[in-house]
Amino acid sequence: MKPVAAMSLIAVTACPVLAQQDEALASKVAKLEAQLKELQSNKSLNLEFGGRVQLDFNHFSGAYSADNEGNAASDFFPRRIRTYVESEQGDWEHKLLLDFAEGDAEIVTVRVRYTGWNNGPRFQFGKLREDITLNALTSSKHINTIERSSIADTFSPYFRWGASAYQYFKDTGFRYALGVYKNDAFGASGRDQDDRLALAYSGRLTWSQHTPGKTLHLGGWGSYRDMGGATLGNRLARGEVREAKVRLVDYAAGGDVVALDSMSQAGLELAYQHNAFMLEAEYATRNLDTLDPTSALDGGDISGYHLSLSYFLTGEHKQYSAGSAVFKQPKGVKNAWELVARISSMDAENAKQGTQVDAYTLGGTYYHSSSLKFMANLVYADVSGAGSTALVGDEDSGFGFAARLQYLF
Repeated sequence: MKPVAAMSLIAVTACPVLAQQDEALASKVAKLEAQLKELQSNKSLNLEFGGRVQLDFNHFSGAYSADNEGNAASDFFPRRIRTYVESEQGDWEHKLLLDFAEGDAEIVTVRVRYTGWNNGPRFQFGKLREDITLNALTSSKHINTIERSSIADTFSPYFRWGASAYQYFKDTGFRYALGVYKNDAFGASGRDQDDRLALAYSGRLTWSQHTPGKTLHLGGWGSYRDMGGATLGNRLARGEVREAKVRLVDYAAGGDVVALDSMSQAGLELAYQHNAFMLEAEYATRNLDTLDPTSALDGGDISGYHLSLSYFLTGEHKQYSAGSAVFKQPKGVKNAWELVARISSMDAENAKQGTQVDAYTLGGTYYHSSSLKFMANLVYADVSGAGSTALVGDEDSGFGFAARLQYLF
């Protein structure tokens, strides 16, 4: 369905309700639709519109709902409702991505990119996705599990305001990315104790060898983050079930949170694809530099890994974008089945506090078309570590089921 046609369908469906509530608002929607049609038809502007709708169902018990004695709980919710507009003007590219998933509008991405140097680096600034971990960099519309691994949720700040440069060398297969960002992630505010700007510096280096249906990807990344004396958020990751009330990866469980002067992170990536089969593996670690050098957590580390295997029963293979060093769903996929299994582990235990969480996921995806797919995941998590009793009591394991309907327009 064309973007404007999709918008038209939404507008036609919504108008009767809007008319009862606010006829003026319905009129504005109709005018906006007409303006979008006019903008898209203007080829000199070179605009592209699109988006995604992801509707999820979660059911979970045990450790995931330890705050409710482990009793089963469930929820049906819009995981992401996003829309974007992109344009090209000569050597400049622009993108705006908005999210309406949970009642509030949020600017996910605002990117301005310069591409004018032939065979040279590309520069971009705005609110950008930091080049940290392959799983975190893979778009939510292309991942083969409903939730990303605990590594991605623990180590990636996702989108932050800043500037970066990247370049891919086709002859050698190498790609680098370097960026500087405002560090208002992981509990930091982006300001230090003297109200000066606190920054994060990140870089990623990858090498790939790619032929149709066969890809080998190797990579590594690092990040140094000025925390400015801020307290590191204790709830690091949910354990790969979105609506769970207890975040299982918690470095402060059974102890205390800690203020940091800075922290450094690093990770390694491996991906191998051979036709319908794909392997993905990552390892990452974080080192803590506490504001108080006498803290028991000073020099402590948080580390983890994940390993996933996927296979298309119908023979398709994922696309690899060498310029971004990420994977995408198969081009033109239709009536296809994909199976996936993942093991992940996060160790956030230090100084007799914190938890270690091992999660196991089995999942399947049916691609009705490149625009519409259905996903289902079963997740089992095991919680251990010095702080596990304080966090989950006797509920040291949990089960989760997640389902998703995704539509791209």
